[in-house]
Amino acid sequence: MRKLIDSRFAYTALIWLLLPYVFFHLWWRSRKQPEYLDHIGERFGRYKVSCDKPVIWIHTVSVGETRATVTLVQSLRANYPDHQILLTHTTPTGRAASEQLYGDDVIRVYLPYDYPFAVKRFLKHFRPRVGVLLETEIWFNLIHACHAESVPLLLLNARLSEKSAKRYASFPKLARASLHTLFLISAQTEDDALRLAGLANRAVPVMGNLKFDIAPPAAMLELGKHLRSLFGEHRPVFVAASTREGEEALLLDALRNADVDKLLVVIVPRHPQRFDEVAAMIEQRGLRMQRRSDDDPISDHTQIVLGDSMGEMFAYYAACDLAFIGGSLLPFGGQNLIEACAVGTPLLIGPHTYNFAQATELAVAKGAAIQAHHADDLVHQINILLHNPEQLNQMSQAGKSFVNSNRGATKHAVSHIALALNQVLYNEIVSSQVKFRHE
Repeated sequence: MRKLIDSRFAYTALIWLLLPYVFFHLWWRSRKQPEYLDHIGERFGRYKVSCDKPVIWIHTVSVGETRATVTLVQSLRANYPDHQILLTHTTPTGRAASEQLYGDDVIRVYLPYDYPFAVKRFLKHFRPRVGVLLETEIWFNLIHACHAESVPLLLLNARLSEKSAKRYASFPKLARASLHTLFLISAQTEDDALRLAGLANRAVPVMGNLKFDIAPPAAMLELGKHLRSLFGEHRPVFVAASTREGEEALLLDALRNADVDKLLVVIVPRHPQRFDEVAAMIEQRGLRMQRRSDDDPISDHTQIVLGDSMGEMFAYYAACDLAFIGGSLLPFGGQNLIEACAVGTPLLIGPHTYNFAQATELAVAKGAAIQAHHADDLVHQINILLHNPEQLNQMSQAGKSFVNSNRGATKHAVSHIALALNQVLYNEIVSSQVKFRHE
């Protein structure tokens, strides 16, 4: 126990030393995304919003995790109408996605940085009955504070790459004790479960991936039809979705070898602060470009559409013939391919997919996606597929089947949360009985 306290003390001392960097980081990110300077007090446990209902708290870091909560939040609303859903975020884009998805139906704030005073303020202010961390959010002081305040904290939809597992294994006592303190851990895949179980020295069940349970919203499918009408019903449309730094340049240069008549390329950068940067990159190459935000019909002479909009990825997938999943051409680990498969969009994926390793393997094995080795190989596949409508149709059907066969994680998540809430209720009943007897 003494060594564990010393380990957490060393961790806390380290993050205190990093405090100047925290402010520098916020300032630096705000240069391209001014929203990083909004609500700074929340990042240190100071909140203006409050709630008088029992709180179910879910932490979703950014856009992907926030979108993954849709079916979970809907189920929790239906099962616990007397409770308030609190969503915490780390990034402004995650917060914006929450506002777009849920409006005023949830409370949204930033999760405080992992300083003991900040997480204590957060827990004291909102008094959550249960907390849910999604994917790989392991914050040692937060976990310790929840345990001290008897707030059951669950790590759901959990994933842990080999790289992350090795990093946590470098301080094994602190990582093991923290993971063991969690009320429950439930993983996306068997591989994730094995890595987490080895690190935590506890059983870790598999619940699947919440992202498989998301159905394409009807409004987004309608918007997809609108976008397709703007793009041109008879033009072949290729979408490069959620592209990351360096990938757009590789794609634009490789696409010079595209052999598809009247091909329209739609590039949707992952981060909105890069929209202007990518626009300049396109213009420097002398390519004719229009912006999605103008909402104008696309000229027959336009070669590139810059997807400078947020929250419309389902619509982009519904409006194209073929898509590439960004973050996979360079070693960023890939982005979520499940949304595209749910729409029935044939997919191309680069070689770097560790964030969605199993989903990628399954999608490729099912025939819903093709993995390219590099940008030139990707363009070679574009040339083949956009001349082969029968194969595109087969890939589309395979994608829908792939998603449908992997649904069900939401039911597991709701069941786990119900177990935690029941435990809280039981503890409250026992505590009240003990107090009554002493009186």
